[in-house]
Amino acid sequence: MTEPETLVHPRAASPSRPLLGLTVLLVEDSRFASEMLRLMCLRSGARLRRADSLRAARRHLQVYRPSVMIVDPGLPDGSGLDLIEALNAAYPRIGVILAMSGDAGLEGAARRAGADGFLSKPLAGLADFQQAMLRHLPPDRCPVGLYALPEAQISPDPLAYRDDLEHIRNLLATSHDAAVMAYAAQFLSGVARTALDPVLARAANALAGQGAEAGLAHVMGLIEARLAEPVAI
Repeated sequence: MTEPETLVHPRAASPSRPLLGLTVLLVEDSRFASEMLRLMCLRSGARLRRADSLRAARRHLQVYRPSVMIVDPGLPDGSGLDLIEALNAAYPRIGVILAMSGDAGLEGAARRAGADGFLSKPLAGLADFQQAMLRHLPPDRCPVGLYALPEAQISPDPLAYRDDLEHIRNLLATSHDAAVMAYAAQFLSGVARTALDPVLARAANALAGQGAEAGLAHVMGLIEARLAEPVAI
């Protein structure tokens, strides 16, 4: 039996830390996107835990029940929409269930599955993230008084982006199966959008569907070029 990971008497949220006391379970296979969410949660007072697959998410949920779930629909071992549907039907239900994707066209499917809201990659900034979360929290978990929106932009570790690129390069080097290509397309396009890399995002979209292998060499070349660039730390 899992228990909600909340304090018996949680500290009140404040304008500077509006998500104080929340535990967020992020189900996301991109290390770069996860690092961005971790930094946003840290700045907002929330604690983030991450699962990189459906299987890992289920292991987390056997141990504790988070305050908020954020689920990427495209995961390596299945659809995050199925997880959202199961979470929505469970009792007691997790308080807030959000979908997050670089494909805005998935918002309708996510809401039909039971998601309370949808976060688009890339997240525009800390203020947008906090407002998206606060819209779905009960009033007693929101800060009291005036709330000044922070203008801070979050910059994840660029090494996390390289890790994601290496993951897809290695995956595509071993298999060109249609399912693998479709997964690589959605993963890479989402990561590239989060990294503000529109050239790679557009190229990644061509990996899905008919004629996908025609764009494979182009994508691999772009990945190799980005991995060859020096990383500013």
